[in-house]
Amino acid sequence: MSRISRMLSLLVALIALSATVSVSTGCAAEKKSLILATTTSTQDSGLLDVLIPLFEKECGYFVKTISVGSGQAMRMGERGEADVLLVHSPDSEKAFIARGFGISRKLVMHNDFLILGPARDPAKIRGSKSAAEAFKAIARSGALFMSRGDNSGTHAKEQGLWKSAGIDPEGRKWYQQTGLGMGETLNIAAEKQGYLLADRGTYLALNKKKRLGLEILVSGESKLLNIYHVIEVNPVKWPKVNSPGAKAFSLFMVDKRAQQVISGFGIKEFGAPLFFPDAGKKPESLGL
Repeated sequence: MSRISRMLSLLVALIALSATVSVSTGCAAEKKSLILATTTSTQDSGLLDVLIPLFEKECGYFVKTISVGSGQAMRMGERGEADVLLVHSPDSEKAFIARGFGISRKLVMHNDFLILGPARDPAKIRGSKSAAEAFKAIARSGALFMSRGDNSGTHAKEQGLWKSAGIDPEGRKWYQQTGLGMGETLNIAAEKQGYLLADRGTYLALNKKKRLGLEILVSGESKLLNIYHVIEVNPVKWPKVNSPGAKAFSLFMVDKRAQQVISGFGIKEFGAPLFFPDAGKKPESLGL
């Protein structure tokens, strides 16, 4: 075999190998942009600052991350303005899928919600047996409660907790809505020394940067579990979405390497992970 023939054979083999790797990982060979609409907690906690560069390096996509509440992320998906979603509002996600806007919903990870407040704890909720009990005490005391009020996954969870407590806080003087993301709402609650519901990852990351003066007063209840899924926007509804890129990102998030990054994220700084990987688990194991 001539030198040229050997070089051509080697080139063909390399192309075949590249194609095989692309198929197995879901990554494309060409570089394209991908729009990710995600909850603010994944951004504010710093997790995406680690995961996105890995994905871009492995799969050759440039990711444009739009950090909004889960509700707004899904509205973007409904309008075909995003390719893939990373969200944490399970009931809304199921409705999104049922209406045909999303496909291939995959369980990625979880952490938990916390009820935070000032150290002086004017509503005396510290150590409450349940979130509902704590919310009732806040309402009785008239102590300031800061809500995101932005139709995010955190806001949806908070609304569910008020409902379980049998209380409608809308219009109450002590109940204020920011209409902002998690990090900004934490800062406002810290400034005003109010109570709020926040995810553990964002709280710990932000409190590390600057002491907020807010303490964890209620945590650990199963109802406070905070579960994240990745969802591809349905290309049948929106043919112009980057479906290959969405699939690549979805597969990446549940792949062993990304799951290992998730499992270790936060340990060095906080002594414990900020998120727990869930790929491959049965939804029933998390109460879904």
